[in-house]
Amino acid sequence: MKKMKILLLGLAVINPLSVSAYSNYIVASGQNIGIEISSKGLMVVGFYKIDGKLNKNDLSTGDYIRAIEGVEISTIDELVSNIDKYQKDGKVKLTIEHDGKTKDIIFNLVESNGIYKTGLYVKDSISGIGTLTYIDPETKIYGALGHEIIESNSNKRIEVKDGSIFKSEVSSIDRSTDGNPGTKNAKFYSGVTYGDVNKNTIHGIYGEYTKNINDKLVEVGKKDDLKLGKALIRTVIDGNEVKEYEINITKIDKNTEIKNIYFEITDKELLDECGGIVQGMSGSPILQDGKIYGAVTHVVVENVKKGYGVFITTMLEEGEK
Repeated sequence: MKKMKILLLGLAVINPLSVSAYSNYIVASGQNIGIEISSKGLMVVGFYKIDGKLNKNDLSTGDYIRAIEGVEISTIDELVSNIDKYQKDGKVKLTIEHDGKTKDIIFNLVESNGIYKTGLYVKDSISGIGTLTYIDPETKIYGALGHEIIESNSNKRIEVKDGSIFKSEVSSIDRSTDGNPGTKNAKFYSGVTYGDVNKNTIHGIYGEYTKNINDKLVEVGKKDDLKLGKALIRTVIDGNEVKEYEINITKIDKNTEIKNIYFEITDKELLDECGGIVQGMSGSPILQDGKIYGAVTHVVVENVKKGYGVFITTMLEEGEK
């Protein structure tokens, strides 16, 4: 059987008395959003050659640099200034996190033309667009994307220090074709914030929604009530107008953590405009019979009309943790 390419868009303590705190009626949004996240420390995303050689020391892509000589850092400017301040004879002590474990290392800099260089590519933040899935009117918790945000070079999840979601408008669509998923292009209005970001998990990003909530509420559908057949997704493909588009649910899997709802886009307008699922649709709510059941999370690369979604109850439970 040919393997299909799929694109993203611990110890459990059982407490029989615990009750989910999320509301039974929520906003099923579909609104396009801009996203910006600052990471905890600086993520190492690559290495460049200095005088023909790489300077990795004991670092790997995906590691975080937390501190220099015990002084915590969170920006690239702080990395540069503190290395200049604390390095001795081309060496400096870094506190790093590797595979979830924190340790100190002595990092050897490289002198080139009288300047000490690290040879590191690092990131202190990441930004992009996605779709707002839901807002809980009682707790003001929101969920978006339905999947984690991963740094593309290291293929590692971004650990959130802080962040925000904000207004964005879809300016154009690069259409999807089989083997080549397209994308939404958008204008950012970072000064118009909708909420903060405090979690980046395999089930999406979460935080507190800070704007007024005036949208119509819809009932949260139970996974056992979801049926094969016709359903809808809510998303934006032009400006900030949220519209509903028809899909066909072909399979329901209750035994997996993220790929629960298999579907195919059947809406002619959406296919004409986008060719199929495009990047930026992640988080688009999935509705059936007036209830919200899930969110779009993945596109099948070889057949961009097909995709997967996660149960909304999974996202709601994640948001409450």
